Amino acid sequence: MNLDEIKTLLYDLESDRVERTISTTNTDKFGQAICAFANDLPDHRQAGYLLLGIKDNGKVQGLNITDELLKNLAAIRTDGNIQPQPSMTVEKIVLEEGSIVAVRVEPSIFPPVRYKGQIWIRIGPRRGIANENDEHILMEKRRTNVTTFDSAPCLNTTIDDLDLQKFIHYYMPKAMTDDEIEEDRKEERNIKIQLASFGFFDTRYDCPTNAGILFFAKNLRRFIPGAYIQYVRFAGKDRTGDIMMEHEFKANLCTTLSELDTFIETTIANRRPIPVSSIREEHFVDYPYWATRELLMNAICHRDYTSNGPIQFYQYDDRIEIMNHGGLFGRATEENFPQVNDYRNIVVAEAMKVLGFVNRHSRGVLKLQKDLLANENGKAIYNFSCKTTVIVTVNKSHRGEHAIDDAIAQGFVTKNDYNQLHTSTQLSENNQGTTKLSISDKNPTQKQTYLADFNFPTIIVKNVYEAIKLNKKVKTSWLANNFGVSDRTIQRAVKKLQELGYINQEHSKLKGEWQILK
Repeated sequence: MNLDEIKTLLYDLESDRVERTISTTNTDKFGQAICAFANDLPDHRQAGYLLLGIKDNGKVQGLNITDELLKNLAAIRTDGNIQPQPSMTVEKIVLEEGSIVAVRVEPSIFPPVRYKGQIWIRIGPRRGIANENDEHILMEKRRTNVTTFDSAPCLNTTIDDLDLQKFIHYYMPKAMTDDEIEEDRKEERNIKIQLASFGFFDTRYDCPTNAGILFFAKNLRRFIPGAYIQYVRFAGKDRTGDIMMEHEFKANLCTTLSELDTFIETTIANRRPIPVSSIREEHFVDYPYWATRELLMNAICHRDYTSNGPIQFYQYDDRIEIMNHGGLFGRATEENFPQVNDYRNIVVAEAMKVLGFVNRHSRGVLKLQKDLLANENGKAIYNFSCKTTVIVTVNKSHRGEHAIDDAIAQGFVTKNDYNQLHTSTQLSENNQGTTKLSISDKNPTQKQTYLADFNFPTIIVKNVYEAIKLNKKVKTSWLANNFGVSDRTIQRAVKKLQELGYINQEHSKLKGEWQILK
């Protein structure tokens, strides 16, 4: 920081470029001030300063500055409350009268910047919440600065091409507080202005942006042909094997993100219980749910949507592969990945964070690698050699197979008993809905009854129940397609769940969704 500039601002009147405070703990106040400087409503195009240890009259009080204080101030940038993240530095300044902390905030090229969902601005020497005109000015600044594909207008589209009900009833409640939504309702804000404030509409061209089309289009592939995920399950270990199942996730992202979430949990993870002792069982998965989800969400967030090719999500007997169009972007390189991150689609990234599918803390890859290692998949292997694509490979975990072998070897269960456990026609249920499995005669000292809490007669019935519980509007045709079974099999599973009292007899005619009874 320029010490002469600091001194000039220090002894001048408090203005829209500087805020003084003697507090060191008021995080909300600091966040609001940083947000206001990042918005730069007066358009100074110069940095703003938050000065700690200074009284309102400009007199230096001085602070006992610790590493903890500096770390806490720097953490405001990445704690997720300020979106998009501001460019800022935190520095200790030593003056004759005492030490102070100066937080320098650069004007954002992606305004409006929000702190906890609200747009803060500088109004002379004080800060306040932006009104509709202020917000419009900030959106104009964004259009001038932003050149990313997702923020560009999607020409030849109109607001009628968007599912506005999804924006109003699904997106806005997650992006705004109840008070803000109520205020919007009272002021009767135009829906186009509401969309534009999140980067989904371009008021200059009077059409949705590409991000608006991606998240809310009624027919997404009509406008962005490559914006879908192609899932294929191959038999064997390469693409020459027979195709066992295929599905295209081709709806808008508001729908697709939720569908993928359910699909990973119910189909890809392959969660199943395995006996590990005479009295205990554990659940094992081929691919950890969160890690697999994070890989797919990263692919959606970072892909190059100008490509006409889909995200390829391919599953083989021994691994899954995700191929995504668009290589490493911006500051990210093969040498610094994943420690350094950058965003090709800044509006898409913001919206996915609002919906809760990404965190934007630059720690997702590190965490998923940890989860994969814990599940004995080994680390995900990233291949950047194609330059224009990124290919990620995750090997299948064999923890479940090892647990079966150990249980058989130790005499807890025979191979025949284990097979019976997963064969619906050979299961017998007692009055409590538990399944009895006798211990192997090879170890007579442990000959007793193995009680497994199996409340479902077959695995498919359990999977259908889990899918309905995750998505109460799921259709039987979708379940059949994604589980790779016939419609009749799904109908039988639904009927069994109804008989067992897990779900109601039919879809709710009012809400169009299943009612979970247990």
